[in-house]
Amino acid sequence: MFAVTGITGQVGAVVGAKLLDQGLPVRAVLRNTEKAGAWRDRGAEIAIADMTDAPELALAFEGAEGVFLLLPPSFDPAPGFPEVKAIIEALKTALTKASPKKLVCLSTIGAQAKEENLLSQLGLFEQAISTLPMPVAFLRAAWFMENSAWDIAPARESGVMPSFLQPLTKPVPMVSVRDVGATAAEMLQEDWTGKLIVELEGPFRITPLQMAEAFSIVFGKTVRAEPVPRETWEALFLNHGMQNPRPRMRMLDGFNEGWIEFEGGEARPRKGTTSFETAIRKLLERR
Repeated sequence: MFAVTGITGQVGAVVGAKLLDQGLPVRAVLRNTEKAGAWRDRGAEIAIADMTDAPELALAFEGAEGVFLLLPPSFDPAPGFPEVKAIIEALKTALTKASPKKLVCLSTIGAQAKEENLLSQLGLFEQAISTLPMPVAFLRAAWFMENSAWDIAPARESGVMPSFLQPLTKPVPMVSVRDVGATAAEMLQEDWTGKLIVELEGPFRITPLQMAEAFSIVFGKTVRAEPVPRETWEALFLNHGMQNPRPRMRMLDGFNEGWIEFEGGEARPRKGTTSFETAIRKLLERR
């Protein structure tokens, strides 16, 4: 049996579906029962566990052949990342007690970066989970293509795609959640010892200018990319309700300045198959 956290999200849903499609037993780990019905109807076992509740998590992971771990996203963390640290501590306690045979953890490109930024949460996650005794694999994924869901409305309505990724000619490592979930499902069925790091990006890197071209093709009209000036970021994020925008700003700096990168550079990562245009079309199908 494979326990899957985050199964109601983009990546976790792909992991769960891929395993079930292969006839493998899945335990869907959910924070509440509201979305349990759809997974129960597909044949999954249901476990209810809050990500900060170690006893509940231990029951959810008990007897698992493998566990897929996905931290709940936190785009506006408090200074020092107390929220994610509480989750990590609960996970460590639960996994120590449940002792599943192996773990596959969703991590990120740049988890090893020394500069503190939004992705440092995943660096803390890797450091803590690496100390557990069972085999652990970290799937370091590139920037999600599906983050461009935020760009759909302005691109369609005004023909402008505002870009925090700059310069507009800089290729960005991106990957679709479809490829991330499929890779994680494969990894859960593999065997290894110790700690494993797998890096994953899409079939090729894409610039913001090329992203705008893809939107132009999808919408059948010209869409142009425009950089959002760096000096306006903090005010914009604060106006959107963020309390602590610095980690997010530093993450964007990391991509733009090149210090958020795979450890092996561009040559080492596995390559997914989903193109940016395909990812955008899939997003539109769900709207």
